Amino acid sequence: MKSLLNLPQCYLADLPEEAEHTPALVTEAWLAVQRNRERHLAPMGTDVVIRVVAGAAQLWLEADSPFMRAALEFGPQELGFSRQTLEAGLRELFGSLTAPQLEAWIEQDLGHPRRLDEFCASAVERGSRRRSRAVGPRTLAHVTAGNIPASAVLSLTAGLLVRSAQFVKCATARSLIPRLYAHSIREVSTPLASCLELAEWPGKREDLLLALIDPAECVTATGTDAAVAAVRQHVPVNKRFVGHGHKVSLAYVAKEDLTAGSLPQLIEALAGDVCAWDQLGCLSPHVIYVEAGGAIGAERVAAGLAEALARMEETYPRGPLPEKQAANIRSRRSLYEIRAAHSEETRLWQSPASTAWTVVYESNPRFQTSCLNRFIYVKDVADLEAALQGADDVRGRVSTVALAASGARAPELARGLADWGVHRICPVGAMQKPPVLWRHDGRPALGELVRWTDLEEP
Repeated sequence: MKSLLNLPQCYLADLPEEAEHTPALVTEAWLAVQRNRERHLAPMGTDVVIRVVAGAAQLWLEADSPFMRAALEFGPQELGFSRQTLEAGLRELFGSLTAPQLEAWIEQDLGHPRRLDEFCASAVERGSRRRSRAVGPRTLAHVTAGNIPASAVLSLTAGLLVRSAQFVKCATARSLIPRLYAHSIREVSTPLASCLELAEWPGKREDLLLALIDPAECVTATGTDAAVAAVRQHVPVNKRFVGHGHKVSLAYVAKEDLTAGSLPQLIEALAGDVCAWDQLGCLSPHVIYVEAGGAIGAERVAAGLAEALARMEETYPRGPLPEKQAANIRSRRSLYEIRAAHSEETRLWQSPASTAWTVVYESNPRFQTSCLNRFIYVKDVADLEAALQGADDVRGRVSTVALAASGARAPELARGLADWGVHRICPVGAMQKPPVLWRHDGRPALGELVRWTDLEEP
């Protein structure tokens, strides 16, 4: 597949699949991007970096974009998404990488839009006669997850903004979108793109991982808890490590929003959250909690959601599954078919003759980890406290809650979720559409990469 892309061989990830990777090759690649960083990226102004990144993102959105075209031609086979689902996700991703959003990201995380260029002062700093500058790591290594491509793209973008030489170890057979993104950056600025390296290698090559980590001042890792821990154990204590392990998400619908008039829009938004990236991201819902006392009950929400998922399958079909994952869905369905046959407290809706989508209604509020791929639980609960008690097993691991609540109760519910430990609360329909400047796992993405220098004035 790599050769079919017809990309110039600028990165290790562009080499043929049979190409041998060695620690010496990784070290040599590191030396090249470090030299290029000192020559090109280190002296580059933030405004220039932002223009390059925003310009590269715009290339993806142009009519007949060669980068989007290649992603949609080869991406479904590599990533397992349908063409329609992949295109929707990529357009959302690259549409968010605008110059104003990138500027706001820096100002939010670092307190001043010029913080990476010069010593700057906020009002508080001026009061104590100080100015401060944020400095990114000279060398930044990423070990990325392979479930959805947004994580690798945003990691690369963050590293560019803080002006680091970067080496990205892509998940095996998942380098397509990061490679295309790097090449789109090269289309706008060859010098900036020369400060990037990308590679993928099969298996657990500890020798290559050590060669990747050794020159890095900072190492980031995303993926399963086990994958993040495997990287962390090799990072010396004198190096900065930023890890993002497995997270789950859910939705909560308040009773005030359960009216006949609001139901169609609510259902469509919930279905969009389930279908985005085929429910494979940490921001995808596993469970939708529906508060009792509204004009519409949870069972009706579940039935409407099943109808919406059936419609979405026509326009944004789910990608094909390996037999093992499909068998897991069929097995889970069988369990709920038996329960539904013997109890009114369980109901099941499923796509006919396929595993494309599944909706399970249960009155039991206990949080259920979905097998994903558009398999969603809908549960009724007395109130938010009951929902959070049901989700106690995943407390501390919940990334996002989509909250459907209007009026005076919305701030109250949001406070309850924040106190319980939720990092991000968003409207329904926006779970997989976080702004660029969102705080991943409740932490400032750029702030975690930089070190600070304070300049105290006489």
